[in-house]
Amino acid sequence: MSYTKVENQILVKKVQDYYSKHLENCISYLEEISTVKEVSEKLKNYKLARNEFKLLEPIVAFADKENYKSLNAPNILKVEEEDATDIKIRSPFGFQVIEELLHEETAETINVDEIVKITANRLRLIAANNRLYLKKHHILWLLRDQIARVALVGITGFDSPVLEQSLSEAKTTYETLLFIINTYKNEFSKDNLYTDFVNELQTAQKMLQEGDFESFNRYDFIKNHTHKELELLAKTSEDWKVEFPLTMAFNNNITSLFSKETFNVDFFNDYHQLEKATAEEKIALGKKLFNDKNLSKDGVMSCATCHIKTKAFTDGLATFPKQLRNTPTVSYAAYQQTFFHDGRAGSLEGQIVGVVENRNEFHTNLENLTEIVKKDSVYTKSFANLYGKVTDFNIRNAMANYIRSLGDFSSKFDKNINNKENTLTTSEINGFNLFMGKAKCATCHFPPVFNGTVPPNFTETEVESIGVPNTQETGLDDDLGAYNIFKTEERKYFFKTSTVRNISKTAPYMHNGVYETLEQVVDFYNEGGGQGLGYEVPNQTLPSDKLNLSEKEIKDLIAFMEALTDE
Repeated sequence: MSYTKVENQILVKKVQDYYSKHLENCISYLEEISTVKEVSEKLKNYKLARNEFKLLEPIVAFADKENYKSLNAPNILKVEEEDATDIKIRSPFGFQVIEELLHEETAETINVDEIVKITANRLRLIAANNRLYLKKHHILWLLRDQIARVALVGITGFDSPVLEQSLSEAKTTYETLLFIINTYKNEFSKDNLYTDFVNELQTAQKMLQEGDFESFNRYDFIKNHTHKELELLAKTSEDWKVEFPLTMAFNNNITSLFSKETFNVDFFNDYHQLEKATAEEKIALGKKLFNDKNLSKDGVMSCATCHIKTKAFTDGLATFPKQLRNTPTVSYAAYQQTFFHDGRAGSLEGQIVGVVENRNEFHTNLENLTEIVKKDSVYTKSFANLYGKVTDFNIRNAMANYIRSLGDFSSKFDKNINNKENTLTTSEINGFNLFMGKAKCATCHFPPVFNGTVPPNFTETEVESIGVPNTQETGLDDDLGAYNIFKTEERKYFFKTSTVRNISKTAPYMHNGVYETLEQVVDFYNEGGGQGLGYEVPNQTLPSDKLNLSEKEIKDLIAFMEALTDE
């Protein structure tokens, strides 16, 4: 065994011991909850357990993603639908559930203790199987993911729904990042790089410690701390001479969370990798197909008929004639795991099948589509050069590649947070901070794409039930959404969380186009969604409490969203 392997084992052992210690501490404090009767005492032990869990978070979220998600899941039913024969409805457990139960007006001790037991047992399962296998590139991924998790999810209040102690919890997770950096201190060939990294993490901690949830300047934190930490991490990668074996959703060595260089688009594409040598030509071919009306049965409709470039690839209508739902933008469609408003397609190539076969859209089939393309000599030559031959999948892949090219992170907001210009108004910055904080928008519309695909792993695109009114605004809309896929009762009125990017161009809003202005949209959320308006909405995932946003706050929020318009 080489010295390098021995040295690595020693370092990993230190991380392992740290991990094991805080796992045991977390379990111990959790189990203390059930030994006391007073809710105040239970809450005291909960906070101690939660602090230990946050110390664990960077490691457990990397090493055991699925268990981390369960332990940190929101207090809503978890519905897993593999197919019509494999549907699982799971009751939530974990820290968010315990937190909410302890803050109910009449906290049911039995319910709390039962959830505590389940949560502690899951942690014991992790503790019994917690052997870490970490190489240098794993350490860098772990650090990167946690830096991103804090910025994109942690400081939004996503997982501290009642206590709103997200800032102090983010500070706690930085303790673990500092521990890891200190553990690997001797790996740095440049002492100043190590020192700069430690100083930056401690400075970020101080800002988090001194911050108040509602007034915290999240824009400043991400621009001047998160991005600096990513830059230091990229330098560390170079200093450690790390070679990454593969690329996940984030490109390796990213220095910004809000850039086209941030993402590896192939990750969202089942790794149908777009070869660099032919990428531009395939995108150009896909663009031509996207705009070709001959692909539809009657030769009167193309993709661009409904997805108009000047409207950020929407059509400006509540619903297109004979269609049931509003036309969603395909801008930034690359960065999600499901497609259509109800999430029934799992890829862009699969989504295109639905358009081709829809009798109110292309009204044809894949065989006819392929034959139409084969009859065009220009197309035939292009496919021969780029794909080898014309097939229905190759046609759909070309179109999908064009769609994946749409969305370049060129908005005013992106340029400012990336320090390329200094033109954001105070109102726009306040709006971002509201979006990420008090208004709770970012707990569903996750940055940097501001859609429902959950960072930092981006493996799941969420659907939500928010209680959208019918177009007369007289009651709940009767579109059952995701329920229609497998007829799962708990999925009634659930729809995919769409992107907020380019929202100034994509009116009207919601799956039925009920709202014509952003003011109306914000007012809907400010009231607490459908339940807040008095509708009966089963399993609404949007909290029904009023946000109590002031008139100025609403204007600031809209100003920020309008700053997300791309060039």
